[in-house]
This record gives sequence, structure tokens and C-alpha cells, in this order.
Amino acid sequence: MSDIIGVANTAEIALTAATVKTVLQIVAASNHKIKILEWGVYFDGVNVNAEPVQVRLLRQTTAGTMSSLTPVKRSTDSETLQTTAQHTATAEPTAGDVLEVKEVHPQSGYEKIFPMGQEIKVPGGGRLGIECIAPANVNVRAQIAFEE
Repeated sequence: MSDIIGVANTAEIALTAATVKTVLQIVAASNHKIKILEWGVYFDGVNVNAEPVQVRLLRQTTAGTMSSLTPVKRSTDSETLQTTAQHTATAEPTAGDVLEVKEVHPQSGYEKIFPMGQEIKVPGGGRLGIECIAPANVNVRAQIAFEE
């Protein structure tokens, strides 16, 4: 790893009630592991009494069918990011290990910043995704920051 920090941010993604949707997936380049520094989801719900959205951070073993997303660097380093991303699954990827599960109120958000030395590592060619299932329709934005 050469200390290049990248981030993948989605635009607003509509969640349909009771439907699982991978909202963001990052893919480490072949033979090029990455560290996950932080991740988050941010909802725009308006109902105070709404049930929480279940959010899972998980390893995924396939790509599914999604739109491509270009991660950006947080620094001005001249190197090119090797990590790629995609968003808004229309065909869900295959789930692997579930690393975290959160219940998040749809009027708020959740963000996790990993302490130094406790970051999640994604092996070369590996995938990490954020998956949401909302009891009612709501929009979400998602973010994953990583170091390669």
C-alpha cells in the first residue's frame, strides 16, 4: 500500500420497501489489497415513527449487475487509483461474510471510522459492499473510504 486515500460516494439511491439492495460495492484491483478506513450511509426519510433500515457491510463474492462508479482521491498524489466501484444493484451480488449489521433510523445516518490498525482489509480482487433493506421507501447515499 502506498498511502493513497480514495473514496467512493454515491448519489441518492431509492430503496423500495422490503427489497434488498446493494447500494455500493468496491473492488480491489487484482493482486492489490486495500484497507477500508471508513464507511457510512445517510438517509432522507421524513417519518419520525418509521422503522429502522437494516444495513449490512459484507464481503461479496460476485459483481451482481450495477452501474459503474469512479472513486476519487482525497489527496493530490499523482498515482492513479486502482480500486473500482459500482452502485445501485439491479441484480444482487452473492453475499459472503457479513462484517457488520446496523439498524439505522431512516431520518438519520450512520458512519464508522475504523481505528488505526483495525481497518478491514480487502484482498486483491476482493469485493466489499453496503447492502440496505428498508421497511418503507426511502433514499440513501453511501460512502466507503479506503487506502491502497
